[in-house]
Amino acid sequence: MESLTIVIGGEAGQGLVTVGQLLAKGLVRCGYYIVVTQGYESRIRGGHNTFAIRVSADPIHAPCEMVDVLVALDDDTITIDGKLLTPNGVMIADEKFTLPDDLSPRGLAVPYSKLARGKSLNVAAVGVAAAILGMPQDLLASLVTETFADHPEAADENASALSAAFDWINGREAMLPPAKEAGKRLTMNGTDAVALGAMAAGVTFCSFYPMSPATAISLTLAEYSTRTGVIVEQAEDEIAAINMALGAAYAGARSIVPTSGGGFALMSEGVSLAGMTETPVVIVVGQRPGPATGLPTRTEQADLEFVLRAGHGEFPRAIFAPADIEECFHLTRKAFDVSLKYQIPAFVLIDQFLADSYRAVEPFAAKDLKPVASGIGRHTSSEPYKRYHVTDSGVSPRLLPGMSENLVVADSDEHTEDGHITEDLTVRKAMVDKRLRKLDGVCTDVLSPTCVGDPDPDILFVTWGSSRGSVEEAAEDIRGRGKKTAVLSFSQVWPLVPEQFERHLLSAGRTICVEGNATGQFARLLRAECCFDVSDRLPRYDGLPITPEYVLRALKI
Repeated sequence: MESLTIVIGGEAGQGLVTVGQLLAKGLVRCGYYIVVTQGYESRIRGGHNTFAIRVSADPIHAPCEMVDVLVALDDDTITIDGKLLTPNGVMIADEKFTLPDDLSPRGLAVPYSKLARGKSLNVAAVGVAAAILGMPQDLLASLVTETFADHPEAADENASALSAAFDWINGREAMLPPAKEAGKRLTMNGTDAVALGAMAAGVTFCSFYPMSPATAISLTLAEYSTRTGVIVEQAEDEIAAINMALGAAYAGARSIVPTSGGGFALMSEGVSLAGMTETPVVIVVGQRPGPATGLPTRTEQADLEFVLRAGHGEFPRAIFAPADIEECFHLTRKAFDVSLKYQIPAFVLIDQFLADSYRAVEPFAAKDLKPVASGIGRHTSSEPYKRYHVTDSGVSPRLLPGMSENLVVADSDEHTEDGHITEDLTVRKAMVDKRLRKLDGVCTDVLSPTCVGDPDPDILFVTWGSSRGSVEEAAEDIRGRGKKTAVLSFSQVWPLVPEQFERHLLSAGRTICVEGNATGQFARLLRAECCFDVSDRLPRYDGLPITPEYVLRALKI
């Protein structure tokens, strides 16, 4: 099989994430590529949760809906996910479970009571799956030791369960083809990569209020704080979090604020304050379905317009939307660079799917990265320092308070060049024009969208952010049926520079905008900025990620 999908299903509290990560890391260390999709309900115990791993010996970038190996840790998994089992698939379930007649021939009844005890049952289940896949036992055993290193008794118990599982399944033909090579790739998800990108950009301050799926960014930064020196502060609420970040940035820190839609709603006044005081700050918004609490553990791409318009008044900003784990790293660094260079708020839009999706990633060549802008200017004039000096670029020299003999004054009211409050309407207009001139510079740094596929295509898919991998795979399928197809994908969604991509839109026969929201937010943005109407919209807003199968079904292909 070119690729196959393993799904571990059970209740919250059964350790799905722990054993799922164990299997995912093992596959990557064997040399395979993976795409992980986590589905979980908003509860501590119970509910139906899944940890799905699509695996291949070749690079893959999208999840798959059908299941080849189903590890059922409860009855609900058999009922719900058993419907997705492929004809040649295998269901691994406790022998005490009763399988429906249509699934029974594909069922593998495992005597868990003889293989494991207590909490190690899930490791035994993963051991059976790993043996079926053809993974080396010693590699899994070393990962078990590594995972439970702080709990020696648990490590011994789980190692015993793993060994018993391999012994029980001994002799079955492996389902996976051999990996081409056991490389040095890392197992990493979106929040890990964002945190690493921030560290690579020299982040020194992170303030947050916990809100899934963005909380993990702050926790990762806290984990490495003793090695990097970054200060991580859990604030009493989101309003405090954004204002702490601005205060730290005013004093010279490189600040980041991870949040999600509901938390960001409380931060909009702080975003406006950043625009008026020209304070650089990076805000990561982990998108999930709204309004209000919505579906707090599911995925969506419905906060684009919200982030674009957040904050009263008019001021420049930049918005990035990574499509994969590598871009989570590089675009977070880019957000810091743009924010510091132009003294504006910059945003990184991820979503629950990408935040929680583990992939096999080549180690980042950190030594080859260009330095991020310092963001600190110099004052060489004999005239008194003016924090908001009117310049042709709109960017004023930024000094830090207390770090020189110059007085640094900032204010949230409209102000003069030296930072003092003013009601002079002529100055007001000059200051608005100055701030907006920064957008000209930001546009020169805008990342061009990528276009993959046939020139002058019959079908051009337009997409942004995490949907890219699935859309490109669907396009490849359509191309294989003889129809010229291409994908235009945006990883920076604001500002837009039409000259970068108009030719692709105009040369296509049919344009289809694929995005994870109900109203076609990016399609509307294209129309507003480029006067271009896409032919069709292909939305998804049920809380699940866009998949290649979803795209093909929607097009009835």
